[in-house]
Amino acid sequence: MLTESVLLSIWATNFDPTDYGVFQTVFGMIFTVLIALEFKRSLLVVAERRDSVVQVRSVILIALLAVVRKLIILDLSSTEAFHLLALAAAILALGAVYWLVRDQGQPREIIAGERLHD
Repeated sequence: MLTESVLLSIWATNFDPTDYGVFQTVFGMIFTVLIALEFKRSLLVVAERRDSVVQVRSVILIALLAVVRKLIILDLSSTEAFHLLALAAAILALGAVYWLVRDQGQPREIIAGERLHD
């Protein structure tokens, strides 16, 4: 449904990829679809496991996609430098947390190239 509405709105407008406003709008729509798909996947994973625990990686990934979407559709000519700094800090913080929990829920067999022995 969301993908269909994005494609219809692109088709209905005069799609000119060289126009910066159109480019921002299209990428904003694409990222909205990606965020919705990731959110749907995380809900399906929770429903499939019959567990109420949502994986931290999925939540962080959705938040990272939302911040990157905001950065892409942002009008840089009317944005203060402090706002850009805050978005950059949010991206770095979410990236660091995602890196820290990247192996969550997966068996650890190899650390630094060596196999663990039980």
